[in-house]
Amino acid sequence: MAAWRRAIELSLGDADTAKLRSIAQSRTEPASRVERARILLAYREDPSFFAVGRMLGLHHQTVQRCVERAVAEGPMAALDDRPRPGREPTITLEAKAWLVSLACRKAKELGYPHELWTTRLLARHAREHGPVEGHACLANLAQGTVCKILDQEEVKPHKVRYYLEQRDPDFAEKMAEVLCIYRQVKVLKKAAAVSKKKPSDAVAIISYDGEAWYPGDRDDRPGFAARTRRVCDLCTRA
Repeated sequence: MAAWRRAIELSLGDADTAKLRSIAQSRTEPASRVERARILLAYREDPSFFAVGRMLGLHHQTVQRCVERAVAEGPMAALDDRPRPGREPTITLEAKAWLVSLACRKAKELGYPHELWTTRLLARHAREHGPVEGHACLANLAQGTVCKILDQEEVKPHKVRYYLEQRDPDFAEKMAEVLCIYRQVKVLKKAAAVSKKKPSDAVAIISYDGEAWYPGDRDDRPGFAARTRRVCDLCTRA
């Protein structure tokens, strides 16, 4: 005859109980955390693996493992999954970097008739040339793995953005005219500053409206196109 199972004593503080109740009633927490929180709360009220399992529709061994972990590691730590070792990555970081650099180039540069890479073509090229480049881990590279590697680096070789650029053939000439105007304004400012000190050297400025005025009568603005009696001589000397 099998012996009776001894109940495990589970002590929960007021703070832990409040947190467990909040998690058990949550709709945003993962289902596994909610289920384990309900197990611990139910076991606190009725310390029986079979009774709690029957009430929550779980196997009694599931309840037992959850309670034993809560006693050993704490009630809040028992809600999360244990870290799993997993398998070591078979594709090295150097191989991933080589694959990404390959995706940043054009397929036509490597002798393919395609203008852009496809993941299938990129995987085939990596399988054929990867081991030669020193990346033996790429010998059995699958197309899905290529997609994952490129997504991690946010590289999309099959999507290229183009833009149109319209250049003005008269840009150099226009730029020279604008620079000349700014240069003239600079010369006029210097002449106006000198004229304030020497009234005899005042410079008369003729605007496009035909009205003659002198520096100081108006605000000297860099964008104002003007001509003076001395500007042409100064420009030719410079």
